[in-house]
Amino acid sequence: MTTPPRLFDTTQIARNLQRRPASDNFVRDLVLEDLADRLSAYKRDFDRAILIGPDADTLPETLFTANGPVKAQRIEAFSGDDFPRLPEGEQDLIVSLLHLQAVNDVPGHLARLRRLLKPDGLLMAAFVGGESLTELREAFLAADLQVSGGASARVAPMAQVRDAGALLQRAGFALPVADVETHRVRYATPFALMAELKALGAANPLADRPRRFATRTLLATAAQAYAERDADPDGRVRATLEIIWLAGWVPHESQQKPLRPGSAKVSMQDVLGRS
Repeated sequence: MTTPPRLFDTTQIARNLQRRPASDNFVRDLVLEDLADRLSAYKRDFDRAILIGPDADTLPETLFTANGPVKAQRIEAFSGDDFPRLPEGEQDLIVSLLHLQAVNDVPGHLARLRRLLKPDGLLMAAFVGGESLTELREAFLAADLQVSGGASARVAPMAQVRDAGALLQRAGFALPVADVETHRVRYATPFALMAELKALGAANPLADRPRRFATRTLLATAAQAYAERDADPDGRVRATLEIIWLAGWVPHESQQKPLRPGSAKVSMQDVLGRS
């Protein structure tokens, strides 16, 4: 079996999360608000549920569907294991929040989560998508080229929404759905954005990250490039935050299945009218 490449240093991510000061986490709050809206559309009872995410003790213990409350076991992401050590085939619902964007083997991780679910169990996941922080990535690329003549990996690569549904299918989920929520966040300066990323524990998580701290010259050059490219008339700078949502079900005989090719009872000509 081929070992997946180690893109992310999950030990360093855990350290970053532990070091950050206690503060509001607007990204988590955005995702939790969206999760509440999405779950409220399901007329289902989920007797056994788990909720995986960073700072698990700040996540809700009770979720709500259209049928009422759902008690969820909270599990800390980036705690040393790539997946929770729970009995297989017992969960009705798994929700993963802000974790998949820094998992080294996403297909394998999704397959393990699938094994934890019962037939007709639901997986929902939200993670930071590929268009996030494009402004910061481009600013650092320009600064590295100007200061040192080469480029370094300073902002992590992230999955694109067009690939997300295929990841669910590859892991064996049925009825996969993927969509994206895009937010534009504004900051007084690029340094304010960098400070917030650090406060959120989102410092560079790459295993192949530069081992030396960024110099003042590099940071100043990146901030200048950022402001020149992505500042509004009032001087504030824009940052893109993209949250990709996935939903998929463990296959079950009760689920709707696509019609077989050629099995339609009405022809297209009948629908459109014969000419």
